[in-house]
Amino acid sequence: MALVEIRDVHKSFTRDTQTVDVYTGLTVDFDEGSFTALMGPSGSGKSTLLNLVAGLDKPTSGEVKVAGAMVSSMNASQLAGWRARHVGFVFQSYNLLPVLTAQQNVELPLLLTSLSKKERAERVAIALGVVGLEDRVDHYPRQLSGGQEQRVSIARAIVADPTLILLDEPTGQLDAKSSEEVLVLLQRLNDEFKKTIIVVTHDARAAERAKSVLHLDKGVLVEAVAR
Repeated sequence: MALVEIRDVHKSFTRDTQTVDVYTGLTVDFDEGSFTALMGPSGSGKSTLLNLVAGLDKPTSGEVKVAGAMVSSMNASQLAGWRARHVGFVFQSYNLLPVLTAQQNVELPLLLTSLSKKERAERVAIALGVVGLEDRVDHYPRQLSGGQEQRVSIARAIVADPTLILLDEPTGQLDAKSSEEVLVLLQRLNDEFKKTIIVVTHDARAAERAKSVLHLDKGVLVEAVAR
């Protein structure tokens, strides 16, 4: 069953006086429980696709539907509430707040919910346990390795039990060992916790972990490889 439905999406940006087309009629589905790697050269529209699915950006025309909700037609306040419930987003640059501990960084998305302090603490403990950092709860980002920081950002993305996990180059700044730890974690989130995952990557090892690979080139889907 399709969890993400993208229909005839056009997307263009204006730079100075020029209009740059990213998509001119993209149609693609992502099934519930799938683990998809988006690959392709820089500027091919991979990150733009993640932003459209997350409601961080809107198509120029066309439809983006996630779990039955028409994301492309929501207003800003509707999107904020919907995103908090349904989307966990992991950035290449971690985006952790340096003045907060691992526990406090992971708790951030839950501050927008009606959960009690005790319930929030339980959720955070579970998320940090899933990523194998239960012994680092009181550490600040500067006290963590790059791989640990990325795992904290993944814990933050999953703490609200989102429908969908989106990752933009999650291993881009990591060494081989840390990359492998992150990829094993993503595979576990998909296999064990049945999370639907879309990951933008240039990393062939990340693509190997995915169940399917989509190749984008200049906004066009040039081939799809199922595993």
